[in-house]
Amino acid sequence: MNFDILVIGSGPGGYVAAIRASQLGKKVAIIERSEVGGICLNWGCIPTKALLKSAHVFAEIKRASEFGIEVEGEVKPSFDKIISRSRGVASTMSKGVQFLLKKANVEIIAGFGKLLKQGEVEVTKEDGSKEIVTAENIILATGARARALPNIIPDDKQIITYRKAMSLEKQPKSMVVIGSGAIGMELASFYHELGTKVTVVEFLPNLVPNEDVEISKYLERSCRKNRLAFMTKSAVETVEKRENDCLVTIKNAKGITTVEAEIVLMAAGVQSNIENIGLEELNITTERGKVIVDDNYMTNVKNVYAIGDIIPTPALAHVASAEALYCVEHICGLTPRKIDYQNIPACIYTQPEIASVGLNEAKAIAEGYEVRVGKFPYTASGKATATGDKDGFIKLVFDKKTDKVLGGSFIGTNVTEMLMEVGMAKTLGGTAMDMIKTIHPHPTLSEALMEAAATAHNECVHV
Repeated sequence: MNFDILVIGSGPGGYVAAIRASQLGKKVAIIERSEVGGICLNWGCIPTKALLKSAHVFAEIKRASEFGIEVEGEVKPSFDKIISRSRGVASTMSKGVQFLLKKANVEIIAGFGKLLKQGEVEVTKEDGSKEIVTAENIILATGARARALPNIIPDDKQIITYRKAMSLEKQPKSMVVIGSGAIGMELASFYHELGTKVTVVEFLPNLVPNEDVEISKYLERSCRKNRLAFMTKSAVETVEKRENDCLVTIKNAKGITTVEAEIVLMAAGVQSNIENIGLEELNITTERGKVIVDDNYMTNVKNVYAIGDIIPTPALAHVASAEALYCVEHICGLTPRKIDYQNIPACIYTQPEIASVGLNEAKAIAEGYEVRVGKFPYTASGKATATGDKDGFIKLVFDKKTDKVLGGSFIGTNVTEMLMEVGMAKTLGGTAMDMIKTIHPHPTLSEALMEAAATAHNECVHV
């Protein structure tokens, strides 16, 4: 079989690349060894949000009396039904992507794809049989998996990764989460809300260490308030598996601490799936576990491209999709707009939610900007007060010389839905004054953006 474009991997990078290529008139196939939709749809972005929605509903019911609602009887989560719903959501999304690929006339080839030589891929089927597929252009979109620590090996029973954490047979009574990035904090938040005793261990000085330090500190205060235990500047030395639990040994400046936990969740980042896909056969350049590409996502081998988690750009689903569109449009002779990696949105769906885009205050100063910062607390928001969601704040960063938006860091209810006003403003070269003079609907949480911009200019607060 010969194709114009062959995509290896069907995640948010792969399936978007395949569909766009077909739209542009190319004969396309996609190779996938597991579920269509990749980790994001099946074991990442989507099913975790389904789990977190269940936890949020449970939390809201427990607060019902605050809103004048009396709930009679015991309210408790049904763990197996929560897991079942999440798996159902993932299955629905995967089937939806299969439908879109079929509608776009993209051939789906089930199996493991490996480069043999330029323009030639070997596909190993589940039964061990093999076939050769050829293509003029090949796009590698093989994604990533949970990173393992050298001294702690997952066994999918007592030491698990995010994938198993979304399909456990029963709710654990206790859990240690290693790593406080998006994956670690979201799953910690989910299990803690359902009643599991959770301890998060982070090697770096703050939780969610990639975020603005004020956001990190606010999240830490929220964790303390809600009795979600965490340890920063700490390293897990060993995990001793016992009959019914694990003994986790943790080292920090205070010395050695041990924590007993039924489950240990590894959430210390991800690593690229680049093993055994034929990179060595073609002498494709890699560095620190990533495939090196040029500005058009082509490797050092002509007509072999790579996108998403396997290249040294942010390992986010929406980044992979953007890279897929650019890559395919370049292959097809169009002139797509370059991706602005200084304007990539990031979201963490804890309670409260965290969202950021562009430069935070520290990064902007490090890049030489003289900044003007505007902040607005949810406690001053009429909508947040009315809905009882007063935890959080909006923080915006502007270039003092030009007044242009440099970025924003948010924590609070629904901030993931409001983030892109800042992203769009940054794309269009918008200023603080543009945000101030744009009339925002009242009462909404989005008014906090206008108010934060106003505080940066010492303008009057409207609410």
